[in-house]
Amino acid sequence: MPAPADRLTLSPDRLLPADPGTRAIARRLYAAVRDQPIISPHGHVPAQWLADDAPFEDPASLLLSPDHYVFRLLHAQGIPLEQLGVGPGSTPDTDGARHAWRLFCGRWGAFRGTPSRFWMETVLADVFGVADRPSAESADAIYDRIADALGRPDFRPRALMNRFAIDVLATTDDPVDDLSYHAALQQDSGFSHRVVPTFRPDKYLEPARPDFPALMAALAQASAIDTGSYAGYVAALADRRRYFKDHGAVSSDHSHLDVVTLTLDDAEATRIYSDAIAGRVSPQDATALRRHMLVEMARMATEDGLVMTLHPGVHRGHHTETTRRFGPDTGSDIPVGVEFTRGLQPLLDEFGTAQGFHLILFTLDETVFSREIAPLAGFYPSVYAGAPWWFLDAPDAVRRFRAATTETAGFYRTSGFVDDTRAFLSIPARHDMSRRLDAGYLARLVAEHQLEEDEALETALDLVTTVPTTAFKL
Repeated sequence: MPAPADRLTLSPDRLLPADPGTRAIARRLYAAVRDQPIISPHGHVPAQWLADDAPFEDPASLLLSPDHYVFRLLHAQGIPLEQLGVGPGSTPDTDGARHAWRLFCGRWGAFRGTPSRFWMETVLADVFGVADRPSAESADAIYDRIADALGRPDFRPRALMNRFAIDVLATTDDPVDDLSYHAALQQDSGFSHRVVPTFRPDKYLEPARPDFPALMAALAQASAIDTGSYAGYVAALADRRRYFKDHGAVSSDHSHLDVVTLTLDDAEATRIYSDAIAGRVSPQDATALRRHMLVEMARMATEDGLVMTLHPGVHRGHHTETTRRFGPDTGSDIPVGVEFTRGLQPLLDEFGTAQGFHLILFTLDETVFSREIAPLAGFYPSVYAGAPWWFLDAPDAVRRFRAATTETAGFYRTSGFVDDTRAFLSIPARHDMSRRLDAGYLARLVAEHQLEEDEALETALDLVTTVPTTAFKL
């Protein structure tokens, strides 16, 4: 019998293959990984949430305003961002939060077919026990149910961390951050999870930024190294990398418009850097220094052991007025095409076979999975194919990723799933989606007699344990 139209129901077979025989195999594989602890090596949940362990304020500030997947699509439906609690013009009081929630529920149909719907349904049903489908009519009842739950101790951040069985959670952090919240968690004997910072130096590697001189001053203060010279700049970055590693970091993360790399001689790098801190660098020179600094980051990685992850190909702040009013990461970032093979050759020529160097390549341009990333990962010991990210972490895109990369690179030259989210409560839902999709892909290989089921089972388990642990040196 179909469920009533107004009920929220989750099929136990969601995202598993439709063919009955293949589905039966997928069910067995999924059952083996469903309850495995979560390893989340790349994400954006603030460490402060776990250090303070303060109750979440309301459903909207927890589930809507931190999740750009959700609020950008609502914005596309004509809802101003400030009404969703995004940015400095938001309305964070209770009335504003309830209004935002009503706007979201009233446009639930806009999320049909999106991964956001899968994740949100899972959160609502599995975490909060919501049985009503979101709608204008059910909005207040759902809001009240969630708000009531958020007032209980078992819905505080640490209790949810336990409930979700998150073994490892990586945050993303500014190089000058003192990492005090990470230190507090590491020193707390009552906290058993591993929360690690990630060194994210993007803006410190972009000499064209108008605030670059101010950033260099902040870097100097944090490192106690004079950044008035290029040599001091490099030394300060290396110092902060060591600081992060001493506080548990395992990786550095880099997201620029492209991944073109080159090596400048010291004299040229010094000249460009001097122009940058004087505020007179040309666009061409600024780009050259940024591309040179990616090679420097790789060199430092061979020395300090941090895994290097690249997340290129995003035109950030595509809508100027939205970025001006609400700041970065407010929904108007748009993917662009990207090229890896020629762009990374200078870096890989120097460090591609360096002992212990790990380079994980992510992309928003899925045309490069089979053409470039999988072949690179299938040759270089250092290179791993990063899981589908951001605009590509949807079911069909994940399936295409497996098909595009496995034939060339196999399963063990990939990164393992990354949830890449600020939406804390959606982490289990996102990993569950990945586990279901991988179970389905492996089940097809078994059904087609390309794998035995015991091999598929071992691979399914490795994809949530050994593979991310190896790629990220956990």
